[in-house]
Amino acid sequence: MLFKRVKKYFLLLLGTIFIIFIGYIIYLFAAYYRLPNYQTLSASNKQSVQIKPNQQYRAMTYNIGYGSYPPSYSFFMDGGKLSVAYSKKAVQQSIAGITTTTKKVDPDFAFYQEIDTNGDRSRHVNEVKLVTQQMNMYNSVFGQNYDSPYLFYPFTHPIGKARSGLLTLTKTNVVSASRHSLPIDTGLSKFTDLDRAFTVTKSRVNNGKYFLMVNIHMSAYTKNKAIQNTQFKKLFTFIHDEYKQGNYVLVAGDYNHAILNNSAKIFKTGNPKLTWTNPFPRKKLPNNFYIPTTGLKQAGIPSVRNLNQPYKKGRTFVTMIDGYILSKNITATDIHVHNTQFKYSDHNPVVLDFKLK
Repeated sequence: MLFKRVKKYFLLLLGTIFIIFIGYIIYLFAAYYRLPNYQTLSASNKQSVQIKPNQQYRAMTYNIGYGSYPPSYSFFMDGGKLSVAYSKKAVQQSIAGITTTTKKVDPDFAFYQEIDTNGDRSRHVNEVKLVTQQMNMYNSVFGQNYDSPYLFYPFTHPIGKARSGLLTLTKTNVVSASRHSLPIDTGLSKFTDLDRAFTVTKSRVNNGKYFLMVNIHMSAYTKNKAIQNTQFKKLFTFIHDEYKQGNYVLVAGDYNHAILNNSAKIFKTGNPKLTWTNPFPRKKLPNNFYIPTTGLKQAGIPSVRNLNQPYKKGRTFVTMIDGYILSKNITATDIHVHNTQFKYSDHNPVVLDFKLK
């Protein structure tokens, strides 16, 4: 009799778990959505300055890791332990450090990736609001990358729900801004690699042409190289068409591909085969475009660290996946990585000085 009762309750428990699981799967697919392929973005127009050829400008690109990755942090998707930020205060401190770093670099154009407007992982801190309030002398354009449904993983401490994107700041005028979706996996991995896009902020140059600022964050965790190739193809087609119209094009961001050749030799921390360390497809770059790298190899300062463990200089794997693509009518006069020792993010900002021809 006791055995039958235990069996009954056990089957009831299994049935309940199964119903909850099926319900969650239905929720995942029902809550998932992608924004349109093309979307017009709004800009805060506080500046009307026009860009001038032959004048020195500075850009900074910075994947801020949603303010949740101090040096002591390790992330479960990279083989580490944690899934969300330590605390709301820790996120706010990281964002404060990021804005202080930006002010120190003093760029004319700043490009941020992985900046949250709301998320369980970033303790519901509106990071876009914090950054734009601190950098209120800039025009700003925000484009959403993704608005993920609640991810109940890891089971002991789920990463939860997140709304995140790309923020572009400029000290010059903004004529228009737009968001362009990138191809992504259509299988279950779309829930972990999330949505991807690039934004375009267009500014008028005083010679009648336009300067296009492209902010991009490409897929990190997909094993599907075909998806990575189609993302590059869409980006390359877009910038090629804009250059043909006589415009200046600057792409800034996190490509999740190694920008430097022989990275293992440069950074001396090994060469693990990760989904985000494949070589950048330089040979597929459109004609009249190039990647500025002069001096980066010699300086040996990485732009990203692996999150499989807390950061330990000389032991943690590091490489270079952040940087710029420039049309040939833009001259790079200097490029360097601003070394923060990964104090506020798993990335270091990359700084470019340039002139329009």
